[in-house]
Amino acid sequence: MTHIALDNDLPGISGLMANRPDTAAPLNQLAETLLRAPASLPQGERELIAAYVSHLNRTPFCAGSHGAFAAAQLEDGRAVVDAVLADPATAPVSPRLRALLAVAAEVQAAARPVTAAAVAEAREAGASDTDLHDTVLIAASFCMFNRYVSCLDTALPESDDYYLASARRITTVGYGRPMSVSS
Repeated sequence: MTHIALDNDLPGISGLMANRPDTAAPLNQLAETLLRAPASLPQGERELIAAYVSHLNRTPFCAGSHGAFAAAQLEDGRAVVDAVLADPATAPVSPRLRALLAVAAEVQAAARPVTAAAVAEAREAGASDTDLHDTVLIAASFCMFNRYVSCLDTALPESDDYYLASARRITTVGYGRPMSVSS
């Protein structure tokens, strides 16, 4: 049972956004910019960073949603997502993405500068300033999104089919479309 009354049947952040379209609009715009706008990191990798941070934050709705969004956009998607969530150090991802996931984990762990060693490792693996910037901003933003969802004790979907349907919508039309019970 959520901590606030929601006048819809949507789980997670979907219900919160449907209930408060005024706050949903800027949050959706932030997600659209971070995860779908043109960037040096592919969309699937950015979604994977969001899923990984959400997993570290123990926010199953966001980890499940962004894991599904990443899986829909990565080669061998579901297997890669599952491997990263289990152990990014052994997951079948590029050295650059592995290093950026380590940066994201540092951001998730504490609000302090990412270590020089993590930045150096990412740079050695080919990460640019833009890659580092975007990784830190995605990780920091998902700490906020995760707390929004978790702290209000939102519901989880009744079926994993919800995540698959959401992945089809997000990869097709993005984050700007309003949520509905039929989405």
